[in-house]
Amino acid sequence: MEPAAEPRKKSRLPLLVAGGLVALLLGIAVGWALMSAGNGERAAPPPASRGGLVIDSSAVDERLDPAAPLRCFVAGQFVGELTLAQCAQRNGVATDALDVGMDESGALSAADQAGTVLTPLPPAEAVPGSIEPEPPVVEATPAPKAQPAAAQSACWRYAEGQWRKLPNEMSLGACVQTLFAGRCEGPGGATYGRWSQQTLRLVPGRVEVSGDNRSFRPLATQNANCTLPNLG
Repeated sequence: MEPAAEPRKKSRLPLLVAGGLVALLLGIAVGWALMSAGNGERAAPPPASRGGLVIDSSAVDERLDPAAPLRCFVAGQFVGELTLAQCAQRNGVATDALDVGMDESGALSAADQAGTVLTPLPPAEAVPGSIEPEPPVVEATPAPKAQPAAAQSACWRYAEGQWRKLPNEMSLGACVQTLFAGRCEGPGGATYGRWSQQTLRLVPGRVEVSGDNRSFRPLATQNANCTLPNLG
């Protein structure tokens, strides 16, 4: 019996080899057909390479959302992130009397009184009849010399939670003198003004200026008797 089984095993070997070759050729043929079908077609480029990053800004609302949390300050102390109404209630004032601006980190903040931590927002474009000009101030010192028309601009004073426009346009130096001459600030205190598109700030020992209402740089050093140099 054993000699008869040996020939049967040998007869099966060619069949197995042939079957394997057929399967291999069939796989190669299928792969070649798939590759040929894609010839001449380039893969679609990613969306970012066609038009760059696209951001839909249609939902952006520039108005202050009453429900949005603000960094709330009470008496100069940070009390947490509250809504405009909640922060006004903590400060004991109406929402329209609450000062809203940028703190040192650039975050939107609110407080009853402005200081060096919180910068009041600059005045909005004046609407006729919406802002009463500040009454003329009778000064004992001579008025500054007239400056070229190109150097004249509106001067604003920030006091009691609101901006008041001075009656006449003037130079930057005249605005600084009108707002801050003879006034000294204690530690942590600040007095604000505005000339043209620049925010002015009086802090202990100097006057600072900012073009973005956030980053301030020194403009003038204040003397010990609270006087300021002539800026021209």
